Amino acid sequence: MADPAAVGEVGESFAVPIERGKIREFARATYSANPDYLDRSDAPVPPTFLTTIFFWADGQADPWPRVRLDQQRGLHAEQEYEFFGPPPRAGQRLTGRSRIVDVYQKQGRRGGTMTFAVMETDFTDETGRLVARARLTGVEAAAPAKAEVRS
Repeated sequence: MADPAAVGEVGESFAVPIERGKIREFARATYSANPDYLDRSDAPVPPTFLTTIFFWADGQADPWPRVRLDQQRGLHAEQEYEFFGPPPRAGQRLTGRSRIVDVYQKQGRRGGTMTFAVMETDFTDETGRLVARARLTGVEAAAPAKAEVRS
């Protein structure tokens, strides 16, 4: 069961180097033919590139485990990105910092209570300017109903 006390938990800051080769690999993996991602030495990141933070934020940088969603009944429900200017480019080094911003429940359409948890990650550049924010929403489905015992 998710722990609402996780709201407010903040991970340690972590470095996110934006590498041209990784932008190109990501673009190819997502079937992008945009030459800006493939050929430019100062390539901008594709809109969902920041998903790769999961390769950088580990250990104390990742507050998500503190939510304690049951992974047997959990799934990634939503991901969104907000940019506060031009997207990051190859050669930049961002700093990420994640925090748990919400844990709440809703009644499921098929019955049972679903628990949602939301984590935001802010990305700042070398000057400390907020460049982007990623918002991840995970959900834990209701526990399956227990089978009736018949005698």
